[in-house]
Amino acid sequence: MKLELTRTGAMAFEAVSEDGVKLNIDGPEKYGGVGSGMRPMEMFLASLAGCASIDVVLILEKQKHTLTSLRVSVEGTRADAIPAVYESVHLRYEVGGEIPDNKLQRAVKLSVEKYCSVASMLLPSVVVTWEAHAATDS
Repeated sequence: MKLELTRTGAMAFEAVSEDGVKLNIDGPEKYGGVGSGMRPMEMFLASLAGCASIDVVLILEKQKHTLTSLRVSVEGTRADAIPAVYESVHLRYEVGGEIPDNKLQRAVKLSVEKYCSVASMLLPSVVVTWEAHAATDS
């Protein structure tokens, strides 16, 4: 797996994957960023949520459950130090569809605690917690 990163502004960068997919990255305003992309630590939370969500979808679809929606809210708490690493991360899943709660809970547990490579990279120093609920708008 490879990608290329190119500076496009004062604190802005464009990452391009081997497949040509582009992602914009920008630093905080106090360092010259202008909000043209996600900050690196935000991208890490997005990577965690994305990785774990792919697993959840695969697990539930393998069990023949149809998801009508999936939303994940992620909150990370960082150390008040340099480097300001994550000390804890919490994922809150809201999943729509006719999915029994025990199946939803098991799928998220397996994803976050066993299959997600990004979550595994955080262990053992970062506390990763999760919760899963049926979506209220489904």
